[in-house]
Amino acid sequence: MSHSSPTLTAVQFVQQVLVTRPAIAVFDCDGTLWSGDAGSDFFYWEMANGFIAPEIVSAIIHRYNEYLAGRVDELAICGEMIQINKGLPVERLRTAAREFFREVVKPRIFPELQELTDQLVAQGCELWAVSSTNNWVVEEGAAAFGIPRERVLAATLAVEDGLVTDRLLRVPTDELKQAAIEEVIGRPVDAVFGNSMHDFAMLEKAKVAYAVNPNPELEARAKALGWKVYWPEVR
Repeated sequence: MSHSSPTLTAVQFVQQVLVTRPAIAVFDCDGTLWSGDAGSDFFYWEMANGFIAPEIVSAIIHRYNEYLAGRVDELAICGEMIQINKGLPVERLRTAAREFFREVVKPRIFPELQELTDQLVAQGCELWAVSSTNNWVVEEGAAAFGIPRERVLAATLAVEDGLVTDRLLRVPTDELKQAAIEEVIGRPVDAVFGNSMHDFAMLEKAKVAYAVNPNPELEARAKALGWKVYWPEVR
């Protein structure tokens, strides 16, 4: 991938962040800590592995195609993609997410983001993950970066008697990402890392914003605002 302006090397990027010694850092996940969209990948993985009833599959595939066509918004589809799990044991979903992450997502981790988070933890930085992907996958992925489950803000369903319900507790996307940060973290965030306009609201509130692997719209906004832009090697 080529870009119009000089790009930082992985070492330069990591050092650029570390030298600021952030006390709190927030990371988007899909496209930022790893390449691709783990949320939609898990969605298809579940269907391929028989987690979702056939009569539900056709309806949600139609809704997802409508989303891709721009006729269903991000907030709605992110909620619906996890609500299809209603009635499943939460521990079965955690086990599935662990297997899925190991097989599908782990090979796509950006090594320099792994190195950065390891170094930030060593510096005593408090790391958080904020994502509109389901919490089962995000919690599994975040753990690989030294982010504990209690510091994950992701799309979440209520659980009753060990079974997931269809009651949404949180779907952090767009302005709702920043709202979740304000509600749960409740302190100024020193560094935020994101890759799309769905991360813009939380990037805008950070002391230092890092556009990592940004899509074209975020790249343009980031450059206009003087934010840091970094391009990892996409696997």
